[in-house]
Formats: sequence, structure tokens, C-alpha cells
Amino acid sequence: MLRGYYTAASGMIAQQRRQETMSNNIANALTPGYKQDQSTLRSFPEMLIQRMESNKLPTSRSFNVPMNAPIGSINTGVYVQENVSDFSQGSLKQTSMSTDLALVDGTMPDETGSIFFTVQNPEGELRYTRNGNFTADADGYLVTNQGYYVLDQAGNRIATGGVDFKVTGQGELQLPNQNVPIGVAYSANVNDLIKEGEGLYRAEGAPLAEARGQAGISFSIQQGYLEGSNVDMAQTATEMMSAYRLFEANQKVLKAYDQSMDKAVNEIGRVR
Repeated sequence: MLRGYYTAASGMIAQQRRQETMSNNIANALTPGYKQDQSTLRSFPEMLIQRMESNKLPTSRSFNVPMNAPIGSINTGVYVQENVSDFSQGSLKQTSMSTDLALVDGTMPDETGSIFFTVQNPEGELRYTRNGNFTADADGYLVTNQGYYVLDQAGNRIATGGVDFKVTGQGELQLPNQNVPIGVAYSANVNDLIKEGEGLYRAEGAPLAEARGQAGISFSIQQGYLEGSNVDMAQTATEMMSAYRLFEANQKVLKAYDQSMDKAVNEIGRVR
């Protein structure tokens, strides 16, 4: 019966964590470039139940031979294994702001591959984002809302000289003397990226490679647009309701176990 307690409790904890993940998705439904997280559930390893017994041998000394009789397996509950980000393309929203840029996915050589803007934090470390809600700082450099510098293809900061500039569909920022390709990095497996919050991702080990020039990759950049989040509000609300119902079901099972234990302790063994 105690195993039933743990199984029901693990189900409640798993559904609670699913609720937290989906609540975070809804909270970021209007965040540009946000990619929703999806929780994956996995069951704990099953346990094989055996009955321990012994048989007496018909000898003068009556030896007892221990034996195990298999009964069957029992499941020990579920848990949230990990949260996996969905990197599918979000819808584009026109803002008519020259500093707003949206990455538009084309073809990718890998099913788990995706592209990102390359930015640099104040410590000089590289980060990657799909949020193209940029602006120009006091020195005329293109930066994110957090103050991270947007980098070009060569890994240098982009000096725009203000907000009056043009970006081609190929992602080249047109300046008076030259065209500067905006840095676009490619990750062959987005599951290797570490989510840091505020739409930023970090790559473990070597930096991501530049997307331009790699075989099988095509994309475009739309100026005056922002990529919205890929959160489906209706589907998320439905899944939240389902998780709530499953939480309630496990709660009722736990309550039934508690009532059974109460009778076993306070009524069955009572001396009248």
C-alpha cells in the first residue's frame, strides 16, 4: 500500500511541473521569438515482485529449500524527464520599425536544426536569440533590449550610425560605404543549446557556425517585422486543463489510500 502512496504522489508532482511549464509558456505568449517548452514524462523502472517461500524436503532432517515464486511487475510512478523546446517558426508581426528584424526559416539540412541571431554580452561571451527586437544605443551600435551587441558575420559589432538603415532580404545591413551581413548562426541540434532566459541561448563548447555558406541552409531576414512566439494558446489551455484533471485523479487515489490506512490502523486492530 505504501508503494501506492509514492506512485500517486509522483503523478501529482509530475502534473504540477507540467502546469508550471505551460504557465510559463502562456506568460511568454507575447514575447518576440519565444519558443515554447514541452514536458516529457517517463515512468520509473518497473519492479519485479516475487514471493519468498520454502519447501521441506522429505528427509530425516527436514531440510528447508528457499524458493522465489514470481508474482509480476509493479510500476513505481512517473516523473518529468526534461523540458524540450519547440523551435518551430513563429508568426510574423509587422511593426514598421527599422530596428526590428525577423528571421524567416527556409530549408535546414537537419530536422533538429535552427538558426539564430548572434549577440555578445558585456563579458564578451556569445549568445544566440530569435528575438529581433533590436535598437541602436547611444554609440550607434545595434543592440538587444538587454544591451547585448548584435554581431555581424565576422563576429564584430555592427555600427549603424542610428536607426535609419536598410536590411536586405539576405540579411545585409546597407551602410553608405559597405553592406554588412548580420551574423546568423546555425545549430544542427537545438537540444544541445542551454536556455538562459530572456530569449537567449548558450552553446556548450565551441561557438555555433555561421549559417551562410553551409550546404542545405536557406533563410531570409524581414526588416520591420518581429517573429512572435510559437505558443498555441488554445492547445496550451487544453493541456493545462488535462494536467489539472490528472492531478485531481492522483489526489483522489492518494486520499483513498489514506482512508484505507486510517481504517487499518484505527478500526481493524481495535479491541472491543
